[in-house]
Amino acid sequence: MAKLLVPLVVLGAVSGAGVPVSPPSPRCPPRCLCPAAAPSPTLLCARTGLLAVPPSLDRGAVELRLADNFIGAVGRSDFANMSSLVHLTLSRNGLRRLAPGAFADLRALRALHLDGNRLPALSGPQLRGLASLRHLILANNQLAAIDAAAFAAFAATVEDLDLSHNNLPALPWDAVAAMGSLATLTLDHNLLERVPAGAVARLPRLARLDLTANRLRALPPVPGPPGPALAAGGNPLHCNCELLWLRRVATPGRLETCATPAPLAGRLLGAVPEEELTCRAPAVTAAAAHPAAVTEGQPLRLGCAAVGDPPPALHWLGPDGRLVQNGSRRSVGADGSLELRVATLRDHGGFTCVAANAAGEAAARVDVVVVPLPVPRGRDGDGDVGETAAAEAGGGPGPSDMAQAGGNDTWGGPGERRVVAAEVTGSSARIRWLPQRHVPGVRMVQIQYNSSADDALVYRWGGRGRGVSPRGGGGRGWAWEGSRGCSGGVWGGVLWAFGGGCGGLRGKFRWVLAWEGSGGGSDGVWEGSCGPSVGGVGGSG
Repeated sequence: MAKLLVPLVVLGAVSGAGVPVSPPSPRCPPRCLCPAAAPSPTLLCARTGLLAVPPSLDRGAVELRLADNFIGAVGRSDFANMSSLVHLTLSRNGLRRLAPGAFADLRALRALHLDGNRLPALSGPQLRGLASLRHLILANNQLAAIDAAAFAAFAATVEDLDLSHNNLPALPWDAVAAMGSLATLTLDHNLLERVPAGAVARLPRLARLDLTANRLRALPPVPGPPGPALAAGGNPLHCNCELLWLRRVATPGRLETCATPAPLAGRLLGAVPEEELTCRAPAVTAAAAHPAAVTEGQPLRLGCAAVGDPPPALHWLGPDGRLVQNGSRRSVGADGSLELRVATLRDHGGFTCVAANAAGEAAARVDVVVVPLPVPRGRDGDGDVGETAAAEAGGGPGPSDMAQAGGNDTWGGPGERRVVAAEVTGSSARIRWLPQRHVPGVRMVQIQYNSSADDALVYRWGGRGRGVSPRGGGGRGWAWEGSRGCSGGVWGGVLWAFGGGCGGLRGKFRWVLAWEGSGGGSDGVWEGSCGPSVGGVGGSG
């Protein structure tokens, strides 16, 4: 019996001596292993049942493994002052929250493993400070959104980015394209529906791109040959002429399969003859303005629909033949519709809807009628504003129509109500209607908006009582209130334009209108500002 016991005791001694481990200390937290023979300080805390990051970590550690625990959140100070840490593993912890700046002190970190957690999104501050990061593994999370600034700290250094097995419907491709050192991009098993044209071409060192099992119907060409190794199987590809490039680089064993059109459904792309990968030129099926005629200053919507294979992109040409671009006054919707938030005389004429795809283009004309606002031409017998007249030639105001910035102008001939524009600057104006004995109330308002980013807008209001309503008894007070966020009534054009911040006008404009009652009463001041509603009160007459 003694002969058997001795070898067992000796074997146990040898096994214990093979892996020298530091006893628990302030530098080695309880439950963790800190190999004394490691070439650099290493903390092995995996599978130890931890509920949080241990507070007694060795701040000089180079490697820290915290995988397979129950750490649900990482706080701002959990890794504070660990400026020597090179490798951090937090895999499979059920992590749901990363505090902003949680890794801010990890300037030397090269590898960060966050796979197998429950992170729902990434914001800009969460990964701040990782200036040396080479490998970022975020696979098998619940990511549904990534902020464009999330990768900014390590855009120049990262070589391996793994976002596979998440719920991403889109990616901040501009942020990814800024990763000049990226060699491997793993995006399989997400919900991606598109890859922007040129996004991959902006990654000069990319060697492998995995887009397997997404919702991609088309793929833009990737650079090559030689280009990155591409995997795109498991996507519902629409096999037409746009995928000829992928058909030509297909190799045996590639699994890209056609989902549409129906004659090609279920066939491997590499087995489809090139002559069957065709496109169809676009055709415009509908184009109209709603309404077809508007008064100057009112909104207008132009609709356009087209068919083709692939679905054509829509754009608009204005009456001057120039491409219509998104701005504060005009915007093109995702469905190809053109919205004119404030119609001007320059919009009068024919707009052209152009539909284009890889097989060609088609066009359709939509005529728009813009009716000028009333312009006073004298006075009728009862003192009302006279007939409506067209705007001055060229659609813009003449020199006498508006006061110049920085000056005080007065206009109006003998026998007419005189108007004074005082305190006019580049961003504000104060206008007075001087009291006249036999002409009560405001008769006409004209305001001009000028901006280097937008067309000049001119608005005139005329006619007794339009756009204003009495407040108080006997017509002694006047008030106007906006509706629908800086729009409404005859005043809608004026307020929409000059409440520009509400609608996105880039030219800053603040306006103040004032008038005096015909009996020499106190001034009434109307002041507008951007917001959900604006208004003002006039003085008594």
